Amino acid sequence: MRIRISMPDYLVEELDRCAGDRPRNAFVCELIRRGLDEHRWDEIDAALGAVEDTGHAWDRDPGAWVRQQRRGDGRRSG
Repeated sequence: MRIRISMPDYLVEELDRCAGDRPRNAFVCELIRRGLDEHRWDEIDAALGAVEDTGHAWDRDPGAWVRQQRRGDGRRSG
């Protein structure tokens, strides 16, 4: 199937630079396929606001909390 899209010149130049020797169409198809496969933005949007702003064990000293978590992780050494 064919589609037509419009892009500013600077974006087409960057596209061609990144695509290198690959055909532009194949490169664009791969970029779109990867973007659609990831679907991460929907998950990120759904997670926004899921964690309260306060009331966490790490609120007072996040660095100390992380170090404590790392010491308690039996998979880490040192």
